[in-house]
Amino acid sequence: MTIDRFVDPDDGDADAPAEGFLASRTALVTGAARRVGRALALALAAEGAHVVIHHHTAVDEAKALAKEIRHRGGSADVLPGDLADAAVARALPARAAELSGNPLDILVNNAAGFVRADFAATDAATWDRLHAVNLRAPFLLAQGFAAQLPAKWTGDIVNLNDARSLVGDPEHFAYAVAKVGLQGLTRNLARALAPRIEVNEIALGAVLAPDAGDYLHTTRDELPAGRFPHLDEVISAMMFILGTRGVSGQTIRIDGGQFLA
Repeated sequence: MTIDRFVDPDDGDADAPAEGFLASRTALVTGAARRVGRALALALAAEGAHVVIHHHTAVDEAKALAKEIRHRGGSADVLPGDLADAAVARALPARAAELSGNPLDILVNNAAGFVRADFAATDAATWDRLHAVNLRAPFLLAQGFAAQLPAKWTGDIVNLNDARSLVGDPEHFAYAVAKVGLQGLTRNLARALAPRIEVNEIALGAVLAPDAGDYLHTTRDELPAGRFPHLDEVISAMMFILGTRGVSGQTIRIDGGQFLA
């Protein structure tokens, strides 16, 4: 698959880069065109990072996000790619660095594949696809990220995980198993890539829960926090990770206390 740069001809010259504590950094966010990934990309750009927006099929949303970032004074590129394709996943960090003109020093593994299928309904194709996107791709992206990072640079990998999967979610069997694997990957990467690259994960509850009527009201009332987590809390967790050295191999749960051990 060809990975091309998006250039909006209507943008004209880019505005001056945003100032912030990430002003010298370059970030690749996978699955950044929508939902949580979109919010994280906007937050990184607001703090001055150059953001490479990865998407699979959400081309219009990705282009709109890049345009919004530029109009806010930030800097962004767009890279499409199917992360189920191992070659695409492995090559993405190097291509992102090539576009930006600087090495990546932030990788946010946000992209995920999700299918409702319990143990009995999970076939080999479903298993392979969900593990390719949710577990193999973050591994290959981490390999590519580490390979392009200059020897004297430090970097950060932030993996987005699912708090429900970490305590067991048999209705989404293959997805949940892959997400448990992602936690193991996070911890092992933290050791393998130390001390130059710190690797952490944020495990989310129902941050962007759809409006489902009485079910959500019941679930919300049962949460120890009394509410669903907010996107700004996810952003704050990411910024804490990126702004703090000496934290690696950790899981930060943002789930309203729903999945307390």
